[in-house]
Amino acid sequence: MAARKIDAEQGRAAVLAWCADAAVDRATLATAVRFTLQELALQAPGRSVEVRVPPFGAVQVVEGLTHRRGTPPNVVELQPDSWMQLVVGDVTWEQAEAAGQVSASGSRADLSAYLPLLRRP
Repeated sequence: MAARKIDAEQGRAAVLAWCADAAVDRATLATAVRFTLQELALQAPGRSVEVRVPPFGAVQVVEGLTHRRGTPPNVVELQPDSWMQLVVGDVTWEQAEAAGQVSASGSRADLSAYLPLLRRP
């Protein structure tokens, strides 16, 4: 079953709510994470890197060899708040890696070229 697409207005509202108060309710955080993963897929189309933000979502992005089954060779995994900090530019990719906020494996698992997706207002 295909994932439900998050409406842009609803998604941006959730991101703005998270920016105003990172302690938003679970539903708002889930919407913000899913919307930003959706935006990443638009900015970096492809299927060579899997970005996971459990428990809210995962997306395959970045051009290259297409992954079809099993564990992909290029995986990025983050907690929701760490992902949102990267998305809005509160931290850089390098800072998140140094702080242990990012688990990245594979030669293509560096998303620094695509982040931040949205700037904090």
